[in-house]
Amino acid sequence: MSREFTHIDANNQPTMVDVGDKQVTSRTARARCIIELPDPVRQAMENDEIQSKKGPVFQTAIIAGVMAAKKTHELIPFCHPIGMEHCTISIRPNADRNLEVTCECRITAKTGIEMEALTGCSVAALTVYDMCKALSHDIVIRETRLIHKTGGKSDFQAP
Repeated sequence: MSREFTHIDANNQPTMVDVGDKQVTSRTARARCIIELPDPVRQAMENDEIQSKKGPVFQTAIIAGVMAAKKTHELIPFCHPIGMEHCTISIRPNADRNLEVTCECRITAKTGIEMEALTGCSVAALTVYDMCKALSHDIVIRETRLIHKTGGKSDFQAP
């Protein structure tokens, strides 16, 4: 794996990576966020009160995350606009009674899709925060990270 920044040109200026000569491959990426829930939010979730005045929390967050993944190139300056083939987001309680937000994306292209997966899970988590902040502002979003990716120069699997 290269140990140099890829978005810097020979003149030390920021640039978009030229993917023109890269091979088209099948690429996947999965990213995850953890949302730590304070007791008032956790209790509402356990009582199945995941309907806020703004609408159904999880369903709205899933839609927002997919929309964000599709617009990643508009949010991150050097991301290529790509034709994402698949994006799925799940929001589930974990063993600590917090929420795990996972976004998995797939494409067949010359460039990867990990930024779309990271953006999708991040915006889904932010949407949960927005919809639940009336119950508590002590919600913490943490550990936004790439879990795995395949395709391109190298595969990656988080430890």
